[in-house]
Amino acid sequence: MKTVQISLNSIDKVKSFVNDITKFDCDFDLVSGRYVIDAKSIMGIFSLDLSKPIDLNIHAEDNLDTVMEVLKAYMV
Repeated sequence: MKTVQISLNSIDKVKSFVNDITKFDCDFDLVSGRYVIDAKSIMGIFSLDLSKPIDLNIHAEDNLDTVMEVLKAYMV
């Protein structure tokens, strides 16, 4: 598992983020305080405080480099 900090401070950014990560088979969790939600759930993301950076846990072994390349646009 790898953890990175991302920023999803606009509705368009949230939509494109979900579209980008749903292309991968691995699991993604967003952690904000004591809340952990599935990062592929757009409704779950909107339940978080998006005004500050959020931790993204990536549960991938094989294609981690590809995942990281896609996530560059969202990383803090």
